[in-house]
Order: sequence, then C-alpha cells, then structure tokens
Amino acid sequence: MSNPAPATWHPAQVTGAVWAHGFSRWKQAAVRLCFANAQVHFIDRWPVLPKAATVVVWGLAELPANAGTDQWQVIRIEDGFLRSVGLGADLIRPVSWVVDPVGIYYDARTPSRLETLLQSGIEDEESLRRARQLQETVRSSGLTKYNVGTSEWRPPQGVRRIVLAVGQVESDASLAAGGGDIRTNWSLLQAVRAECAPGDYLIYKPHPDVVARLRAEGVEEHRADTLADEVIVDLDMSRLLDLVDEVHVMTSLAGFEALLRGRKVVCHGKPFFSGWGLTEDRCALPRRSRTLSLEALIAGTLILYPVYFDWTRNTLTTPETATEHLLAEKKRMGGKLPWWRRGMRVILRLVVGVR
Repeated sequence: MSNPAPATWHPAQVTGAVWAHGFSRWKQAAVRLCFANAQVHFIDRWPVLPKAATVVVWGLAELPANAGTDQWQVIRIEDGFLRSVGLGADLIRPVSWVVDPVGIYYDARTPSRLETLLQSGIEDEESLRRARQLQETVRSSGLTKYNVGTSEWRPPQGVRRIVLAVGQVESDASLAAGGGDIRTNWSLLQAVRAECAPGDYLIYKPHPDVVARLRAEGVEEHRADTLADEVIVDLDMSRLLDLVDEVHVMTSLAGFEALLRGRKVVCHGKPFFSGWGLTEDRCALPRRSRTLSLEALIAGTLILYPVYFDWTRNTLTTPETATEHLLAEKKRMGGKLPWWRRGMRVILRLVVGVR
C-alpha cells in the first residue's frame, strides 16, 4: 500500500520498525543513514510481518504473495543521478540514492514520487535558483552519474551533425519497466541510423558496465560498428555530450545529462525526463500532462527527490555539498581506475558473474 507522498516527504520522517529486505552488507550503512529515526531490521528471507509493516527493498524487487502484503508500506531504493566516481557494479559507495514510497522513477507503468513532484509543479523560487546553480556546476565541472572515462576525442571535419546513440545494459530494469517498442541497443542503432540524414555522423557509446565486462553485451551489440560511424568506449560522457548535436536514448540517464547541457534529446522509451515538453518523445505517456521548465525538472530530479551522503561525517547532506565531494574525488582520481579496482573487477566477474 503506497500512497503518493508530498514534496516534503523524507525517509528521516519514518519511525518505528523498518524491514529492509535483500540488502548486501556494503549497502546497509546507507540504509541506516536514510532511516536514522527508525529501527532498521535487515532480512534475507521474508518472515511473518505485521499487516501495516514498513518494508524497504532495492529497485523493483518482488514482494511475497502472502496474504496481507498489500497493506505494507513499500519503500523502494535505487542509485541517485549523481552517484559516484566509478561504477556501482564496482561496489563503489554511492553519494546519492533515491528513496521512494510511491513507486520508482524508472518504472513508467505506475507513478513515482518523482513523477508526482513534477506533475504537481515546482514553482518556489529557492528551489529553482538552486537548480540553476546546480546545473551550472554540473555543466562547468563535467559531472555525470559515474564520472568515468579518460580518453580524448575530436569531432571529424565536414560533418553536418553529430548524433549520439547511447547504449544500455539490456537486462536493466528500466528497459523492462520503461522501454517502448525499441528495447535493444541494436534496434536503437537501426532506428537512429534510419533517421540520420546524409552528412550526419553517428556515434554509438556502449554502457560502461558492459565495457568493463561487469554486465553482458546486448544482442548483436558487437556489430555496432556496422551501423555507427564510430564506437566510442572510454570517453567521459560529459565531454562527449559537449561535442554532439543530438542524443538518442531508450531510457538512459544520459538523456537527462544531455538536457542539462542544452542538447536535443530523442527518447525511444519512457524515461522519467520524457513527457514534460523538453524532449522529442516516440512513446506517449498521457499521465504526464504538465509542461515543465528545465529548471523545474532539475529541481525535482537533483534536489527534492534524492538523498545525498557525506561519508566523511557519516550523515546525510545537500546536493551542493555532495557535488563538492564528487569533484574533489574526480580530481584526485584523474579519471583513472586504481590498480586494486582493476583487480576487484576480476574477482567480481568470478564471484558474481557477468549478467
């Protein structure tokens, strides 16, 4: 039983017992920070819980089909939109999560707290002012969700437009819950190639988890270079977005990152940033009926919806402070993966496998 939460809802408001199911040990500290005023019980199996239990799960994890579970208050957690310097699949600690008592932002089949916030309108000047400042910080500093990539790239001479098609992990829940007719990277490339005019230069960028061999390659994805003029692997997404004219996504967050940088974005699925009048949408979603400014979208997505962690103090913090920490870490890392992280990847492939 999940009811729409107001704009002021925060996980710190949750009190009493909270049952957090299926969270690995390395995520548990962040769960405790989110629910600092509750008694969090971590469980791997579903015990008999009270009818009005508050249950926390990761993403779209399924609930048991037992009688009475429809009375639970279900809260879903996922990675935030400015996550870390490095990949979540590398088990790097997050700087932000989203905590949602309504749905989850990438499941377009039902509303989420983010969609509820955006649909109700964000008009207070303080939130919009912070959104403008945050947009400028993200753009000028080159922040993205994962902040990975080191190589340089120069656009070719004499092309009409540079068009980017962004690959995803094809087993990703956002494609199952928010995808349209096009749900594979190969199908996306075919569609974008067909739309390109003579003189357009089509780039394909695979997902960094696939490049790192932490997630499986998509169907026919190995043939991407037969449709794209170039496949770019190890370039920071922010640098690439600064150089392209148009971005095509299924549900990838890169579409939102492109909007922050003033690029034209075409959505072949139903990501959270589509349907508000800011993107060219190939899939209708009538439930989203409000036309938003980019500032309002940023305010909802980066300020009002997520929670941010300050791991130097083991507390929650603001998006502004979190971006400062990300920038400091990005500068320290220099875009390179430490040797011990490379070793960890080998272990993860052996223990977890490539999914």
